[in-house]
Amino acid sequence: MVLNEREQGLPDFVREHDIDNVTLDIIENALKNIRYEMDRVLVTTAVSPIIREQADEFPLIADRQGRMVVGQFGSPVDTVLENSPYRVEDLKDGDVIATNDPYMMEGSTSHLPDILLVRPIFYEGDHVGYALQWGNLMDVGGKTAGSIPIDARSIYEEGVRMPPVKLYDGGKLNEEVLRFFCHNSRTPRETRADIMAIAAGTAAGAQRVKDICDRFGKETYLEACDALLNRTRTSIINLMRQLIPEGERFEFEDYTDDDGLGNGPIKLKLAMWREGDTLHLDWTGTDAQVPGPVNFLLNHRMFQMFAGVFLISAVDPTILFNDGYSDVIKVHIPEGSVLRPKDPAPLSNRLVVMARLFDVLGAVYAKAIGFNVSGSYGTSPNFVYSGVKPDGEPFQTMEILYGGIPAIPGKDGLDGHSWWPEFLAVPAEYMETYYPMIVEEYTARRDSCGAGQFRGGCGIRKVYRFISDGRITYQDDRAHTYPYGVAGGRPGAPSKKTLIRKSGETVELPSKVSDVPVFEGDRLVFETAGAGGVGDPLERDPEAVAKDVRWGLVSREAAGSEYGVVLDEDGSVDAAATQSRREEIRASRPEPPAFDHGDLPPLAEQRRIIAETRRKFNEWLSHELGAARANGRG
Repeated sequence: MVLNEREQGLPDFVREHDIDNVTLDIIENALKNIRYEMDRVLVTTAVSPIIREQADEFPLIADRQGRMVVGQFGSPVDTVLENSPYRVEDLKDGDVIATNDPYMMEGSTSHLPDILLVRPIFYEGDHVGYALQWGNLMDVGGKTAGSIPIDARSIYEEGVRMPPVKLYDGGKLNEEVLRFFCHNSRTPRETRADIMAIAAGTAAGAQRVKDICDRFGKETYLEACDALLNRTRTSIINLMRQLIPEGERFEFEDYTDDDGLGNGPIKLKLAMWREGDTLHLDWTGTDAQVPGPVNFLLNHRMFQMFAGVFLISAVDPTILFNDGYSDVIKVHIPEGSVLRPKDPAPLSNRLVVMARLFDVLGAVYAKAIGFNVSGSYGTSPNFVYSGVKPDGEPFQTMEILYGGIPAIPGKDGLDGHSWWPEFLAVPAEYMETYYPMIVEEYTARRDSCGAGQFRGGCGIRKVYRFISDGRITYQDDRAHTYPYGVAGGRPGAPSKKTLIRKSGETVELPSKVSDVPVFEGDRLVFETAGAGGVGDPLERDPEAVAKDVRWGLVSREAAGSEYGVVLDEDGSVDAAATQSRREEIRASRPEPPAFDHGDLPPLAEQRRIIAETRRKFNEWLSHELGAARANGRG
């Protein structure tokens, strides 16, 4: 007997589809445009810099089963509804469900400042899908401005938790819920404005889906959603068959520095193998959850999405990524690990582990398909500056900083770029206009890029001068570990933070701090890590090295020592001297490792250094806080 597709356990969209390719392509592109319109609605109506200027938000359109058809993350609709008092059949046009609790979304958003809004879409009374959007609010309470305390030991210290509730019921705003939530924020005006802007983004998405139904008919739209899911699933299966050998196991591990409390380094380990048309990804061997807030509650569907996106980005970017391939990628994440912490473990600084996840995934793929990708700057550093202006007006800003993006075969890494392609930097003019600070320098960090035939991206060097007393909080990583190089490439430089008091006193700070007092005239030098290189640096085009020197990305000294390139006084390449220098380096160096993690001390020594660094910082901070209070500036 031949089993039909449903009986074989295949998704219901795996079938022959009654829609022509032209219509399908038109609807696909219309859906993509909906996503971008939702982006624009939100970023042009939000108030806080982290959304308005940096676009730290993500929209998606899901089908009526809650599966993502277009977007950037797997859809959490099913989990949100399971943890709410609402059933699908009870939802109506104009409803909007809001939540910011990662544990009630299985990690679909990963810390409390990320609020998610889910709007069911109805067409002529029939439920046809969902429009979802989340954005990173500037503050949701907790013990530290920005709601990213590096010393939190539970999620209860990180801000207010809102379970799935109806922000709108049939189009009517629930003012009491919104007022309660905003009351717990240090920035209630910005929080309210941003939430309303997110709601407007979902409304725009819902209306555009209805427009598609007007044009093509409801049944054609629903059929197109299924066909797009099916097409992506088929494409991913074909890529896996072509690129990943069956039956072979590929493993890699890397470390994030610490949890902000002196515990580290923290290991992430991933194994990957293919069985037929199923790809297995197993995080067994990853370290247990840690006391500090770098734990990352990794949603299984989200990681399935990441795994597929890597294949699509590396091989065929024309493929639409969506939830269509979630059944062909099987993920195992050990409960109680740093990737699957148990409630109420703190999560606010989870980007440290999240970014290292990408490094590890890229390295496993490098082993499996030969597409070498180096290590990255290692997180999305958050920076918060808050206080009270001399005129008595309170202020608080927050921004995300960037670093070196990995090199890939045939292409250098991007300098000072975000992991997320559509994120932007906050303009210095914006920061200086609205907040009491001067951005004295914002440049690529020279010699932070890992040398290689294709060099890694440079980190950034940003210098803030504070013109009002306040407090700073930030999180970064890759201060104790290096972004690794691949296939002969060298590792990138680690991150570094320096506080320069107005008096000239210089203080080296760790990569994660909370509530450090700063005063008028103080400066913070914020330097992020670079990325590793790919391939032998001695194979890099000497003219490319000369250009990097002209642009200030590589020093003359590094050009000679790392790349063997000798430059004349005018910056041009001395070809004969370069050839001689490269031959000299080749003859004297050892065989490079496949993955170069840099000259790191043994693991036990790393643990001692990390713990001692945190102990000394805590002592220094306690003294600074006491002195500030004694001087009436605390």
